[in-house]
Amino acid sequence: MSQERRTPWVVKYRPSRVADVVNQEEAKKAFLSWLDSWLRGKPEKKAALLYGPPGSGKTSLVEAAAREYGLELLEMNASDYRRASDIERVAVASSRGASLVGARGKIILLDEVDGISATADLGALDAVMNLISRTSHPVVLIANDPWDPKLRELREVCLLIEFKRLTKTEVKRVLQNICRSEKLDCEDEALDFIAERAEGDLRSAINDLEALGEGFGKVTYALARSVLGYRNRELDSFEVVRRILTSKYSWQARAAASQTDLAPDELIQWISENVPRQAVDPEDLWRAFESLSRADIYMARIVKSGSWDLLAYASDMMTAGVALAIRNPQYKFKWVKYGFPEKIRMMSKTREIRQVRDDLAKIIAQHLKCSTSVAKSEVIPLLKVIFDNNPEYAARLALGLGLSDSMIRYLSERNGDRIVKLVEDLKVQLRETLLGGLESSAKKEAEKVKPITKKVQRERSRSSGGLESFLKK
Repeated sequence: MSQERRTPWVVKYRPSRVADVVNQEEAKKAFLSWLDSWLRGKPEKKAALLYGPPGSGKTSLVEAAAREYGLELLEMNASDYRRASDIERVAVASSRGASLVGARGKIILLDEVDGISATADLGALDAVMNLISRTSHPVVLIANDPWDPKLRELREVCLLIEFKRLTKTEVKRVLQNICRSEKLDCEDEALDFIAERAEGDLRSAINDLEALGEGFGKVTYALARSVLGYRNRELDSFEVVRRILTSKYSWQARAAASQTDLAPDELIQWISENVPRQAVDPEDLWRAFESLSRADIYMARIVKSGSWDLLAYASDMMTAGVALAIRNPQYKFKWVKYGFPEKIRMMSKTREIRQVRDDLAKIIAQHLKCSTSVAKSEVIPLLKVIFDNNPEYAARLALGLGLSDSMIRYLSERNGDRIVKLVEDLKVQLRETLLGGLESSAKKEAEKVKPITKKVQRERSRSSGGLESFLKK
């Protein structure tokens, strides 16, 4: 009994069967269908990416499925595969071998993939991609936020399975079951407080309940309020938008906006992208976009004048203004699937291209003594015409300006490779011409020096002959 008490409740009451995982019926159906396709030997995608808010049951579902299907679970979190060598040593080797415990097969679980740094953990994401391409066992990735640009390649090779945030009622039901099992005296109002404070994170709710139960032997509202206080949780982008659009009061919308690390210009893009999904009523949609347009005006004035005191007005318009604009209850509180902002997605994809354009504009501005904005708007379009229609002349321009291969290909997709080859040929010709010129100059100098050398030799010969005749005498 004492040993059982020392087992953390989140472990003790972890679901032992897939059916025990709270809610997430769509996610369970999609995951089991994918796992069955692996067992049949015909998976459409070798990896599945489970994503959603913390404590929604992602890891629990994988563990329960492995137990039900009789599969060995090889679990690694972000701290276990910070370097590419870690993946190669552990996961890739295991993906090829048979199970060590006589199970039917394996599930390779990589948790917290969104916690891998693209710079500090150099090579780790490439190693995960390599694992997925080579594996002979199901690979499951888990992330809270899968929309980070660094995970774009992973998203393309994975089956995406979304987990929804648990409701307060669902969390409270689990807490009540734990209280009955532990024979713990709990006030209903206290469980309400713990469930609401958890904000859908079942794991943190169970930890809070255990802290109170183990520490005081009972759970009352007064104890919960004084010991736990309120949690200021950082929410993922989708949840922030959902809370803003479904807020009944202005303070709720403002509070939701304070629980994200999205910049104001990013938040306005998220809201703009998803307002039409929530505000189906035409009048609601008109009012919501009217508020967004005013927020956009304030943001533009902030950028132009540097008056950051206007940010409060912009924030109110894009949060409280939009929330109160959606009035039709038929659609306001209806659950809809939100999307990632297309503008941010495209900006992420074209970041490298824009960097090449900016570097090209700086080079042009230095040569023409103009601003980079003029170079972008007036000079680069002309260069694109030249590079598309006159590759030979374009190659000479590129060589003279010192343009990189990426800049050349930016100026002409059609002739880029050809112009790069012409530039290389011009460099070889210039090198040969330069060497030939140096050799020719050296020969000319040698010809000039030759008569002088002969004269000096004759003088030396005469001097030497006279000395020898004098000595003979």
